[in-house]
Parts: sequence; structure tokens; C-alpha cells
Amino acid sequence: MSTIADVAARAGVSKATASRALSGGGYVSAGTRERVLAAARELAYVAHSSATSLATGRTFSVGVIVPALGRWFFSELLAGIQEGLFSAGYDMVLYGLQEGSTERERLFGEVLPRRRFDGIIAAGMQPSADEHERLRLVDSPVVTIGAGGEESSTVSIDDAAAARIATEHLIDLGHTDIVFLGGRADAAMHAVGDDRRLDGYRAAMSAAALESGIRHAAGEPSMTGGYDAAVRMLGDRKSRPTAFVAVCDEAAIGGVIAARRLGISVPTELSLVGIDDHEHAEMFALTTVRQQPRMQGMRAVELLRVRMEDPSAAPEHAVMPSELVVRSSTATPRQDARRPRGAERVSGPGPS
Repeated sequence: MSTIADVAARAGVSKATASRALSGGGYVSAGTRERVLAAARELAYVAHSSATSLATGRTFSVGVIVPALGRWFFSELLAGIQEGLFSAGYDMVLYGLQEGSTERERLFGEVLPRRRFDGIIAAGMQPSADEHERLRLVDSPVVTIGAGGEESSTVSIDDAAAARIATEHLIDLGHTDIVFLGGRADAAMHAVGDDRRLDGYRAAMSAAALESGIRHAAGEPSMTGGYDAAVRMLGDRKSRPTAFVAVCDEAAIGGVIAARRLGISVPTELSLVGIDDHEHAEMFALTTVRQQPRMQGMRAVELLRVRMEDPSAAPEHAVMPSELVVRSSTATPRQDARRPRGAERVSGPGPS
């Protein structure tokens, strides 16, 4: 295996000059750098990461924190982050840790303060002032995807607008009895994006003078959570809505499955709109508001590189576009179903 000394000898320079040429740290003339790079290629030399770190003060690694590895959104997000980091020559160190876990507490309390990262990307951060403060104190630039503090750069979509667009699509079709499907009842304390989507739904209903029909069928933002919440809501004919706006596509797909098992036709008897454009959305002919998590991941890397190059740079807050994609899970309601329901309620264990 070739060493830096071999490269220096082949190029006719000192080891210090060869190290500067390969790392990009310190001045080296263009001609000398090209000779060193050519020698490294000829000798198939690969710099050891520890040596490079000592020479440059950089680790060429970025810590990435997500709350879940199994959900489609985060897997797509990670694909974009990985693509962006690898193309820029950085390694990705991944932590997939659930909110409230002892492992997550240890990450923020012990691991991050002692690890050396050139930067950190945190996705799906919950509104924990303690966690945001701990990230702020870590001596690394930080970019958050979703919720974030004012001092870090952020990447997000306009969650409230996404839900408003979905709700307005149903209202334009003639629906008045529309329920928000999925998302925790205490989302304001645990899931900022979900809470903003609920706000967007409420705003659209209020703007259409449908405040009395506002309802939330709470459930986890997953296929299982959407299925369970939909079964509770659809099982009672007296409280059955004509449409759902789901907190995400996974919850919407759960609602489609629930309707089918209950013998309710989609979209003749029930319309559904999701948010995401999940990889299975086309399979279920799901109308949705598309966001592109892979692009969000790549944009986060771009913002992080700016902060890594200039830690004093002002934080940037990138709001990524989203768009309505109409498929065949939505239609005009049947004439006998166009009726608003009672006052605003939030469902817990049963339909509301």
C-alpha cells in the first residue's frame, strides 16, 4: 500500500507539500498540486481519514439524525442526503432514534458533544427546547429538516399550505363533511409538521364557512394508524364523513384499506387526499399533495456546506415546493351526502 512518502518521492516534493496538495489546506502552486495528484493516481494512493483530519482539522463526516428509519419519507430523505454528501466527499454517520427513547437522550447528552463532525443534519426534530439547545451547543454547523431553531438553517415544505390545498380540492368538488385523518391529538407538543397540517385544514374549512364541520380523527401518521382511525370514524353511519384529508399518504392509504374492508366505495362514497406522493400513492390511485423528500435531503446538504465553509453565514430557511396531484381517490359527493356535521371535535379512542 502506498504512503504519503511514496507520493512525495514520485512527485519530487516534501511530505508536507504533498499533504497540502492532497488535502487542499495551505498554498501549493497549481503545477505542484497537479504533479502530486498525478503521482497519487499512479500509485493508487488513498489518504487515511485520520491523517486527513489531522492535516485539515476536518473529519469529512456529517452526523445525520432521524426519528425513524422504516417510514418512506425518511428513507427518501436519507437517499437525498447520502447522494449530496457522497458527491461532496463526505461520509454520513446515521442515528435513527425515536423520540423519548433512552438512546436518543444519550445521543444528545453524551454522543454528540464528544464526537467530531464537520456538520449535523437533524430531520423531524420535535419541538423540544432542550434538544434544540443541545444541538446549538455542539461545536458543529447544524441544518434541520422540518422544525428548527432560528439559529440553524432549515429545509421544509409549507405544511399548512399543503393541507389547505388538499382541503380546498375537496371543497371545490362539493364536499362539506371533511375529516382530518391521522396525526396525534397532542401534535402541537410532539409533531410540528402534523400540527401545521391540521391548522391548514382548519383554515380552509373556516374560509369556506364550514367551521361547524371541523373534525380530527386522531391516529399515528402511518398506514396502521390511518386504518384504525378510519375504521372508528367510518364504522358509525351517523358520523361517517364524505371525505378525508390525511396527515400523510400512509395514513390516507390506511383509510382506503379501511373503507374497502367496510364495503365503502372510494371515491363514490368516500374521497381521500393525502400529503407526500408516497411510492405506493399511484398504486392506490391516491390524490395527494406531492412533496419531494429526496430533493429536501439534497438541499439540506447544500445549506450545510455553506455553513461549514462560513460558520458566520446567516441561517437560510428554504421552503420547498409542493403541488396537488389529482388521481381517482376523489370525486364529487353523492347528492344525499352533502351535509355539514356538528361542532368541532377531536376524536380520541372513538369517532367524534
